[in-house]
Amino acid sequence: MPSRRARLVSPAQSELKDALAALRDEFELPNGFPAEVNAEAERAASTVSVEPAEPALADLRGIPFLTIDPAGSTDLDQAMHLERTDDGGGILHYAIADVPAFVAFGGAVDAEARRRGQTIYTPDGRIPLHPAVLSEDAASLLPDQDRRAYVWRFELDAGARPVATTLTRGVIRSRAQWSYVDAQAALDRGDAPDTLRHLVWFGDERAQREIERGGASLNLPEIRVVTSAAGYALEADDGVALEDANAQVSLLTGMAAAEIMIAGKVGILRTMPPASDEDITTFRAQTVGFGLPWREGVAYGEYLNDLPRTPTGRAIREHAAGLFRGAGYAAFDGELPELTLQAAIAAPYAHVTAPLRRLVDRWALLVCDALANGRDVPGEIRASLAEIPEAMERTSRVASQVDGAAVERVAAAVLASRQGEELDAVVLRRRENGARVALSDPPLETVVPGVDAEPGSTVRIRLVSVDVTRGRSEFIRA
Repeated sequence: MPSRRARLVSPAQSELKDALAALRDEFELPNGFPAEVNAEAERAASTVSVEPAEPALADLRGIPFLTIDPAGSTDLDQAMHLERTDDGGGILHYAIADVPAFVAFGGAVDAEARRRGQTIYTPDGRIPLHPAVLSEDAASLLPDQDRRAYVWRFELDAGARPVATTLTRGVIRSRAQWSYVDAQAALDRGDAPDTLRHLVWFGDERAQREIERGGASLNLPEIRVVTSAAGYALEADDGVALEDANAQVSLLTGMAAAEIMIAGKVGILRTMPPASDEDITTFRAQTVGFGLPWREGVAYGEYLNDLPRTPTGRAIREHAAGLFRGAGYAAFDGELPELTLQAAIAAPYAHVTAPLRRLVDRWALLVCDALANGRDVPGEIRASLAEIPEAMERTSRVASQVDGAAVERVAAAVLASRQGEELDAVVLRRRENGARVALSDPPLETVVPGVDAEPGSTVRIRLVSVDVTRGRSEFIRA
């Protein structure tokens, strides 16, 4: 939850501060790292070589990489460089932080990372997967620093399809750190570097390939906790166009990683079962009721992409999100799992692009590096693959619960002085004895009893009570 300019300010900030701090105890989130973990991380940061003369390290510092992240980020997992070729295609280099170089299997940092699973973000600070000396310094792809990285190289045709893929462990040097907002502004002004300009082409082409294979991006606004000098607030963030293009780089890389692991019959995939025929039929019928029918012959992704940015379009996207449920991880060694597909992406997929913040990526990178370069996957990686899905699923539940609880507490604080007010809300979906609705001021989704209206319609609701400590805001039909 990055710090951004707040548009909403609550008068109940002192109570909110205590309520947010209590989240750490409520969910038993770790407070700092044990001394032995910090000591091992410090040793690794000071001793792991970034000299390309080291065996099996390629010198890739001549490639002018750059990074694109939310403003203020210091844990930089990815850097990229993209150039166009005379045949209308391109060459994409995508560098991923070499976290395995700094985290020894069986060591203290490794054990603590397996316990944490992933970085968890709270409004009053993140709980990182690795000590800051690694995640925000030695292993982070910060600009103007020699850094170890796994570098994916994709030769792309004119449709941004990969025709050749390699994976090399080496040393890179990023030239610039961009925020999404600044990068988009440079594009809009016309003075962006080549990589950013070419990223627009790449994103457009990959979005078309996504539609062709049956995948889709919902592009729902993200409700974020933000900060200002006055305290915490909520903001609905649609992001900038470049974020979608950047996401396509990670999607391409994750699909390439999945192909490598499936071919080698060892690895760990991010999976999601396809929607049932019954669910798809129901969704089609719902779109007719909304007045924006999903017609036969129109690809699912194309339909969603063309939906208007209206309350009705928002409600349809919310229903579309319900088509795909049951995301998980599947580890395998020898026999492929029954399900290899990530249905929302409409392709096999793996997490390999955020090893500073997500445990599973470290294993997947090590597997891909071995398979892509004709080596055996080390026994310690194979032996521990099976424990990773449980660690990721356990900590993903916690991360989701923390995020939801934080939003609810901030929303309650923002609304604390507005009890008795009537507000407009858009119906997202009917629920038993009520409906799930979305407010715009503040940007909040909540369930309101007694609402019996069609999804996409606007209803008037009244705020009757607020409890900041418990994160509860109670509404009724006005």
